[in-house]
Amino acid sequence: MAQFRLPKNSRIEKGKTYDVSGNSKNTRTFKVYRWDPDKDENPRYDTYKIDMDKCGAMVLDGIIYIKDHVDSSLTFRRSCREGICGSCAMNIDGTNTLACLKAIDDCKGDVVINPLPHMPVVKDLVPDLNHVYAQYASIEPWLKTKTTEPSKERLQSQEDAQILNGADGHGPAACILCFCCSTSCPSYWWNADRFLGPAVLLQAYRWIADTRDEATGERLDQLEDPFRLYRCHTIMNCTNTCPKGLNPAKAIAEIKKLMVARKA
Repeated sequence: MAQFRLPKNSRIEKGKTYDVSGNSKNTRTFKVYRWDPDKDENPRYDTYKIDMDKCGAMVLDGIIYIKDHVDSSLTFRRSCREGICGSCAMNIDGTNTLACLKAIDDCKGDVVINPLPHMPVVKDLVPDLNHVYAQYASIEPWLKTKTTEPSKERLQSQEDAQILNGADGHGPAACILCFCCSTSCPSYWWNADRFLGPAVLLQAYRWIADTRDEATGERLDQLEDPFRLYRCHTIMNCTNTCPKGLNPAKAIAEIKKLMVARKA
């Protein structure tokens, strides 16, 4: 049987171990991916054993505690701590999610933390988002109109607004662009240069479905491509991993239905 290994400089090595739990009986161990582009070293997992009586309940609390009290060189993104900004998206316990919404008690065994998968790493837990932001910009995510501007705001009926917001608040307008969905999608891993991915397509549908927007045909034309839209094979990884409970797969299916309807 053929055996394959990662290139030597890509293999993750065992890193440093820090035990700052003292004599506490309430401890958890964090295993965190570390990589510094300024050092000629392989990626590694550093291990931190901490006293949970000194730490908050969420994974983000844990890594903030590590940075503040154990290892100030640990690098990650965070901002709102309320599941609104999407900054702290990372792979925790094998699933892409937001560190501020993931409870430490929900992790089995050691709390294993990696950056979002299949994206270039800037440092430690920080992925390079330049490419996905460029893809987001490519769909022109703003209201496009041709009619004369009204004297006040452009109004929507409650029913039309609900298409965007969802009856349960989980509509496409609730996407926070954390990119947990796109980085869980095998089609995006393999075709990120041309496939827009679930997050960007969900945002595209948000504007296509907006009854105030007057560029639906133009937006569909931009997506009419074997790769930009149709690399989605509806395996549902995106919907299963979304930390906000949204359904990118359904949004992509709705775009495909609109493509068929306008050809009928």
